[in-house]
Amino acid sequence: MLASLSLILLCQLIGEAVVRGLGLPLPGPVLGLLLLLILLLARDRFALLARGPLRNDGVETASKGLLAHLSLLFVPAAVGVVQKLDLLASHGVAIILILAASVVVTLLVTVLTFRLVSRLLRQQDVP
Repeated sequence: MLASLSLILLCQLIGEAVVRGLGLPLPGPVLGLLLLLILLLARDRFALLARGPLRNDGVETASKGLLAHLSLLFVPAAVGVVQKLDLLASHGVAIILILAASVVVTLLVTVLTFRLVSRLLRQQDVP
């Protein structure tokens, strides 16, 4: 499990280094997760080509361990919020309004997308 956790953290480190080095407008951990996804897909493809059994350990076990304790990963975010309470106090109303508006826009876009896909599927079913 230690090697798998090291692989996850190494992918995150590589992603962070590439983003900072190239000045990409993307979070480093996101690029690291994409790298980890590519590595896992390549591992699965090579296992299928070699007709070997896929072992269900390694990164999967480490990730399940991380997910089991996911709430601990929110502690740094909560500390960051507490450190910026003065900003929340001065801009709290604007933040709440923007969050509410973004939720409404997200719901509207979701409903419109669902209706469009539903209409397209209904047209496809009718000969």
